[in-house]
Formats: sequence, C-alpha cells, structure tokens
Amino acid sequence: MSSPSKRNGYSFESRDTVSCVEFSAFEHSSSLIAFGGDLRVSIGTCRFQEQDNSLSGCEYQHIRDFHHRTRVMSIAWSPQASLDVLPRCIRFCTAGVDHKIRIFTSDLKDQDTVQVIKGHQDFINSLTFEPVKGEVIASVSDDHTCRLWGLDGRQKAMFPLKSAGMSVCWNQSDPNKLMVAEKGGTLRFYDLVSEQPFMSLETGRPGLMCADWSLCDPTRVGAIVSGEWMVWDITRSSQAQDSELAHGEWGKEFRWCRSSENLFATTGRPNNEAKVYHLGHHQVPVTESLPVLGGLSWHAFLPICAVGGDRRIHLFPAEP
Repeated sequence: MSSPSKRNGYSFESRDTVSCVEFSAFEHSSSLIAFGGDLRVSIGTCRFQEQDNSLSGCEYQHIRDFHHRTRVMSIAWSPQASLDVLPRCIRFCTAGVDHKIRIFTSDLKDQDTVQVIKGHQDFINSLTFEPVKGEVIASVSDDHTCRLWGLDGRQKAMFPLKSAGMSVCWNQSDPNKLMVAEKGGTLRFYDLVSEQPFMSLETGRPGLMCADWSLCDPTRVGAIVSGEWMVWDITRSSQAQDSELAHGEWGKEFRWCRSSENLFATTGRPNNEAKVYHLGHHQVPVTESLPVLGGLSWHAFLPICAVGGDRRIHLFPAEP
C-alpha cells in the first residue's frame, strides 16, 4: 500500500535505504517497479488512479525480494519481462559495487536463475538491455569502457572511452544505435553494425554525471553537467540547444519522461532535490527535498516520476 506524500504525490516503504529505482518501460510489464538497496532488490507493481478509477491515488503491491550479495548501484528491466501474458516472467539486470553484472530471471514460482557477469575493472555506472529482443546488455564503467554482453555472460564487444562512462542508452526505434556519455563531457553515438562512432556531442566542460536519450522524441538528448541541465537537438547542432542551472552544488541524474516529450527530471544538491522541468517554458512543476536520493525513473505511460529516499519510494505526478 502507498501513503500520501507532499505536493499530491505518494510514497511507499522500503526495507532499506534506496540506492536505485526503475519502472519497467515495456508494455507487458509496465506496472512493474524495482528498487535496490544494500543486499536486496525488491519487485512490486504500481497502479494509479489514472489507470483505474476505483483507486485513490496509487496502489503498490509487493511481489518479492531477490537476494543481492552487494549494494545495488543500477537496475535495468528486460523487454522479455511480462506480467500480462503467459508464461509470466521477471527479468532484470543489476550493477553492484563489486563491479559485477547480475541477470535475474524468475517465473515467480520455482524457477529462479542468476547469471553473474565479470569483466569490468571498476564501478559500473549504467547498464541497459537492448530494447527489442533483450538479448544484449550494454554497460559503462569508471574503467573507461563500454561493453556489450550476451545473456550467457560472454562479452560481445568493447568500446574504449576517453573518460569514465556515466550513462548508456539505446535508441528505442533503432537498436543498432547506442549512445554513451562520458564524464569528460562527450556524448558519443555508435553504430553497432560497424561498431564505430558516427556522431558526438560536447558539453564544453567536464563533470557530466548522467545523460538520457528521449523515448518520445529521438532527436532530443539531455544531460546533467555539474549542476546544469543541457538539452540537444541532434539533427541541428552539436552544441546544446537549451540549458539551465538546476542544482547549485552538484547534479546527479537526468531522465526524460517516457510519456511526454517536453518533461524531464533531474536530481542533485544542495538539499537532495528532485526537480521536474517542462522544456517549453522551464517551469518546475515538482520540487522535493528528500533525506536521501537514490535513483530516478519515469512510468512507461504516465507522467509520474519515482525517486528513492530513506527507506521510501516517492512518486510524483507531473502535468505534461
């Protein structure tokens, strides 16, 4: 169950301080949400009154916990996960502080598997499944590499980077295109057929912490650099189209809304703030200060943003 939060949002409890949170972006598993802490990943479903008029706000139902041998740094859902069609399948991958990737697969009955992938030599900052078939995982690390992995744990490709890899994103409409964001300030786009970069964007300075490729409008890319958000139209220029200071001390995450092309969210300091922006007028529909921030994710079909707090998940609706 959930409880009301500030600014007409909602929240529900976690057994741990939340280090990351992720809604599933895929149709057959869009009600799923995963969040991680020190030694476990928790899985549940979220239903909202926008989907069911009989609900008052939000209803969270816990499904189960998956044991994780180390602190969870990042979570990514597979497009093969499904609750709406049979057989039911839970599949997601994680990055832990032990520099390993783990692929969890469960039928929620008696078949559970965990595939552990070793290869990165430093912290893994971001990972994601190929969005169509879900048979490849891309990951980036402080070891200055982007790597592609098969579900069997074998490395399929490796791209050397000039600085730490902070974010990796697939083009949802063209799975042969991959974006890698480097801490030094470069966003590089790769053609996975030729395994060569074909375009890059520059922030003009180091301190890039997170970047995202818009699902609603693939011509848009956004990033948080130091405390400033930056947005590019990749069809026009390698220079940022728009920017604004969001966090006075330090920005951590940038994520596009999956259901509205103009909404995006950032997190950062001071005050551990989560902010939601509308690109057209820079309005901030939601600003929240939380005791702890870990993770930032948007619902697949609703303009609802989730962030992790101190033993709570906070959910904030935003007007598109």
